[in-house]
Amino acid sequence: MSLKFNVFGTRIHIERQGSQWAAFYPGSDGKRRPADFVIPHDVEEADLALYLGDLFHEEARPAYPEVVKLS
Repeated sequence: MSLKFNVFGTRIHIERQGSQWAAFYPGSDGKRRPADFVIPHDVEEADLALYLGDLFHEEARPAYPEVVKLS
């Protein structure tokens, strides 16, 4: 199952793969590419939005002031 987030205007999909988190940038063609950051394995699912907000807070802008879980 893929968790989908809007991180200050950037869509990111996150999946649990074994004991690790894997993050991807979805493309408009249905393909995805691996994200260029790592989520520590001990971050709980309920804390992902907070972690992403802490990691990318410098990307915030008036049109996208927060991290939103989409699914």
